[in-house]
Amino acid sequence: MKPEEIQALMNETACAHNKKSKSGCAKPAPGATQGGCCFDGARNALLPVSDVAHIVHGPIGCAGSSWDNRGTRSSGPDTYRIGMTTDLSDMDVIMGRGEKRLFQSIRQAVETHEPAAVFVYNTCVPALQGDDIDAVAKAAAQRFGVPVVPVDCAGFYGNKNLGNRIAGDAAYKHIIGTREPDPVPPKKEIPGVVRHDVNLIGEWNVGGEFWNVSPLFDELGLRVLCSFSGDSRFREVQTMHRAEASMVVCSKAMLHVARKLEDDYSIPWFEGSFYGVKDTSEAFRGFARLLGDADLSARVEALIAREEARVEAALAPLRERLSGKRVLIFTGGYKSWSVVSAMQDLGMIVVATGTEKSTEEDKARIRELMGPDARMVSDNDQTALIGVYHECEADILIAGDRYIYPTLKSRIPFLDIDHVRRIGYAAYDGMIELARNLDHAVHSPVWAKVRSRPAWAERKPARAVA
Repeated sequence: MKPEEIQALMNETACAHNKKSKSGCAKPAPGATQGGCCFDGARNALLPVSDVAHIVHGPIGCAGSSWDNRGTRSSGPDTYRIGMTTDLSDMDVIMGRGEKRLFQSIRQAVETHEPAAVFVYNTCVPALQGDDIDAVAKAAAQRFGVPVVPVDCAGFYGNKNLGNRIAGDAAYKHIIGTREPDPVPPKKEIPGVVRHDVNLIGEWNVGGEFWNVSPLFDELGLRVLCSFSGDSRFREVQTMHRAEASMVVCSKAMLHVARKLEDDYSIPWFEGSFYGVKDTSEAFRGFARLLGDADLSARVEALIAREEARVEAALAPLRERLSGKRVLIFTGGYKSWSVVSAMQDLGMIVVATGTEKSTEEDKARIRELMGPDARMVSDNDQTALIGVYHECEADILIAGDRYIYPTLKSRIPFLDIDHVRRIGYAAYDGMIELARNLDHAVHSPVWAKVRSRPAWAERKPARAVA
């Protein structure tokens, strides 16, 4: 990508942080890609498009754990689960064979798997040697009759968050707006109900979380044109420009996609979350407000009353066991505040929350939930985080999977909330599952065992006989 294109993505006008800075988001300093490079962010943002062949153009090391490296799930195709790479060697680089290998890789992917499209992710080595992936993608699309989308996301461009934006920008330039939505099947029409089309942007379907809310959308007469990109299909991404409203789930990743849809297609949007009972209810109310449908608002309130009563009955015994327990949360992005809301719904006390990858809007929401003196932790050092846990006298740590082993070795109750998990915690049913897992983690009898002194440690040493 050209420097001016990267700067344009970093200077997002819809971002509150950028509004305070004339130069937009600062370029990451050397070593700042510890949490993931630009390529990692772009691939993770688009990988859930399940019927697409995802080709990593670069050395084999860049493909890494591309197969199944996220907990995102698909209700249909599993093409996205197949790791594909051009596997550039030293000789390929020396002889300048990168573009040829890429073209042949696209051919193999199309002939072997018959994908709906091919996404090509550019990495550092081919970017440095000047491979023209745009030209190769255009030629391959014409030759094989399948859309080929170039995603220029070399790792050295910046960090993971910039990669998310590059992915969204590539989707907007090459995919969104290239097809019209299919008509609603007669069997899905609801008599007397006006159906509306909506988008979810930045929803990854981690652990099948989207499936917790999709039946509720159907019941309300809201058709999700695309959940970008969790459990999505290429043809669904193409139709996002025809939605009547959008909800941004992860602002750090895809805020600019919502803003461009509003600028070009007049699609209003809002930020929301499906973590916690209160936030889930507010998300449905947000759609009703944007769509301005009085009948929809009435149906939303009826659904909320029914679901909240059901969840309250299920949570009552769990809330008694969890109320007053102190929790330390270390996540990033929208989860830094949405998980706080979920914990407060259970009556738990949030002593601090992580803000490693949070926007200024995320931090403002944290202060709104926890008060102006809310403790925010940005240092991802494992030892320091465990120190904060003991300092705050917390009862459980909620964090990503990279903190599992140091936490358990420190004999601390832990709950994984990262994107590689296999359990969905979103929406009303997800809240019940979250409470159950919290209860199991906090009250597990193993903690009393591992923290107690073994019987032999209490024995006095025998006196030596003269």
